[in-house]
Amino acid sequence: MKNRREFLKEMAAGAAILGAETKFALGAVKTATKTAGKSKVVIVRDAKLRTPGPGPDGQRVAAMLDRAMETYAGSRNPVDPWKRIVRPGQVVGLKVNTIAGKGLSTNIALVNAICERLQQAGIRAGDIIVWDRTNRELERAGYKISTDAGAVRCFGTDSIGYEDEPLSFGLVKTQLSKIMTQCDVVINVPILKHHRMPGVTMAMKNMYGVIKNPSAQHGGGCNPYIADLNAIPEIRNKLRFIVGDVMTSQYDDGPGFNPAYTWNYDGLMVGEDRVAIDYTGWQIIQRKRAEMGMPTLEQAGTPPLYIATAADERHRLGTNDPSRIALTEMTMA
Repeated sequence: MKNRREFLKEMAAGAAILGAETKFALGAVKTATKTAGKSKVVIVRDAKLRTPGPGPDGQRVAAMLDRAMETYAGSRNPVDPWKRIVRPGQVVGLKVNTIAGKGLSTNIALVNAICERLQQAGIRAGDIIVWDRTNRELERAGYKISTDAGAVRCFGTDSIGYEDEPLSFGLVKTQLSKIMTQCDVVINVPILKHHRMPGVTMAMKNMYGVIKNPSAQHGGGCNPYIADLNAIPEIRNKLRFIVGDVMTSQYDDGPGFNPAYTWNYDGLMVGEDRVAIDYTGWQIIQRKRAEMGMPTLEQAGTPPLYIATAADERHRLGTNDPSRIALTEMTMA
């Protein structure tokens, strides 16, 4: 991971090299706001994200993030939304998803952009930890392992282990990553993709990467295990915000990377309500499957039942009621 100075230098260099091809109007957007509700979800997409290609352009990724956060918070300053999520002196963890390798993992440019805004919001570089299950998975996805306390740190739970004392809720009994317990605030940076068992994996399923025994939580299509895990107080309370990476997503044969079923949605999805985020991601995958002439997840026998469970009276993790989700979709010009 890059520190703040290296990040700024790289961004400036990229702008100088790419020149006119990377210039675009941040203020020119097409907006469609759907039914108002209690939970905000904002999706920003950029049709030119891969110009000149083939991967997402770092500057455009950062611009999408700023637009999404400003829209979500009703702010004209890209740093202000982050000041509402974190406070100076806090240790902030960015839980990425790298299990599928480089083709379908949380985009590094997105993580760098989040780290930059967090530092501008007053978080010390050394108080930011980017993490996933293992160093090996992070490295396979292109991340650089770093434990330098003076810079943004990036490493797997296998570097420091899990807590000895198990925690439980419902059917889940597990030990949490020591990274999770040492963070004051967690920002979830998941990938949207299909999963053979629960149907969809995004925000809530990404928390399987913070526990010692994820393989024990897959029965019944991960229902109620995903909901139970997210209801553990340490996870429920520390997870403050979600920045969903929907730049490259997968609509079938997940969770492993299969390029035959991936597509460039070229977007980001942000919000606080993990259930509303997962519900919205489910609808995106359903639409893509319909476009490709494939059966719905229900018809395929893998409905994401955990989403409704997470919204029920016992869990109360958010809403899966579309009439209570205020969805704003924007397209960068």
